[in-house]
Amino acid sequence: MTTGIILFAHGSRDPQWRLPIEAVATQIMERKPGTLVRCAYLELCLPSLPDAATDLIAAGARNIRVFPLFLGVGKHAREDLPLLISELRTAHPDIVVKLLPTAGESDELIALMADIALS
Repeated sequence: MTTGIILFAHGSRDPQWRLPIEAVATQIMERKPGTLVRCAYLELCLPSLPDAATDLIAAGARNIRVFPLFLGVGKHAREDLPLLISELRTAHPDIVVKLLPTAGESDELIALMADIALS
């Protein structure tokens, strides 16, 4: 089954804010050409999570991995995102939707940020 990845972030009206999120998507596609990857945002810019999921499904994804690019596990990660994931699963019962831990919960990312700060 084809897997798609959604990089999910908060969103901002500032168009430059999106550049790091899109850079992660580019890295994924460069490392594994043909990977279905989309960026999605909670608010203030598009696409939304449901729109990104619909686009991946139209491209052939039957499994969707949602990776929240949040450093902290605040209200959006604890409450808003699980609700959105539940709504996705209800809207697309034939699609497997997996919510990954937030980026800030990754030991590798925490170590990398410490390395950058120390360099």
